[in-house]
Amino acid sequence: MERLEALRQHLKNENLPAILVTNPVNVAYLSGFTGTAGVLLITEKQAYLLTDFRYLEQAGQQAAGFTVVDAAGDIWEKAAKTLGDVPALAVESDHLTVDTYGKLAQAFGKTQLKAIISPLRCLRQIKSAQEIRAIKAAAALADQAFVHILPLIKPGVRERDLALELEFFMRRQSAEGLAFPIIVASGYRSAMPHGTASDKVIAEGEAVVLDFGCIVDGYCSDMTRTVFVGKVTARQRTVYEAVLAAQKTALAYLQPGISGRQADSLARDVLKEYGLAEYFGHGLGHGVGREVHEEPRLSPLSDDMLQSGMVVTVEPGVYLQQEFGVRIEDLVVITDDGICNLTAGSKELLCL
Repeated sequence: MERLEALRQHLKNENLPAILVTNPVNVAYLSGFTGTAGVLLITEKQAYLLTDFRYLEQAGQQAAGFTVVDAAGDIWEKAAKTLGDVPALAVESDHLTVDTYGKLAQAFGKTQLKAIISPLRCLRQIKSAQEIRAIKAAAALADQAFVHILPLIKPGVRERDLALELEFFMRRQSAEGLAFPIIVASGYRSAMPHGTASDKVIAEGEAVVLDFGCIVDGYCSDMTRTVFVGKVTARQRTVYEAVLAAQKTALAYLQPGISGRQADSLARDVLKEYGLAEYFGHGLGHGVGREVHEEPRLSPLSDDMLQSGMVVTVEPGVYLQQEFGVRIEDLVVITDDGICNLTAGSKELLCL
């Protein structure tokens, strides 16, 4: 109930009497309910979970402390009736469509809708010990998958087959699902930061970028490793060493109190020394939790401040179009005096 009370305190501070939570990720975070149809109504004294007959039993089991309401018919009309005479209602503007907002305005009538960026985006940044345990378990499972896949990476193997094997392995080891579509990108495709697995066949001398993660107890992991098939060239080695040096520098200096842009510059400045910064086109990292991309952001544009309890990726990369790319990514917890690295997979330059 700590999460619920934290949300209520935020509402009180903003002089908002109630909030409608529609984002399924936020619904699960607050209530524990994981069904695909359900919304929350939170007031100073009451907490309602509205869902339909398919999920009533599940809601009763999962959402301890919430009054479950059968929302048969029009869920927005039922929500308005449940809320009653309240002057204002906050809604999650970062989740609602224009169409849904119009339906809400009609259903709630005289109640003034206050479209706000969901406060849960901020509240979810600091992970509890239980959340960190789940993320750590997901990261450990991804580490096991990396060890499992290494002997299978060889010339003649399709990227798609490696991605399927990674998924099968993690699911066989009790993963609830994938955190995101698996990236296996080889050769010239390794220079595509989000090059999801294709039918391309891996060839001798190519870089292979593997970016994957799984879900355990509702929480995600995210890791990237780059390996080489056959003999590595001098250029490939230099780029790999540059990316690894950039990541190690960032990992050494991450701590509470630095901003997302400062964290990003730790790695970017190292790549500048190698003359490769222009090929690092994305931010250094992002938060991970119930979603694989959450707040905070570590990028040149981010003023997010790192705090103890945040879980973030650290993933510098260099992408040389039509040649090859290298990315190395770890998942870390920000602690009072630095970080705890949850990713154990080897970062030694591997020539398979």
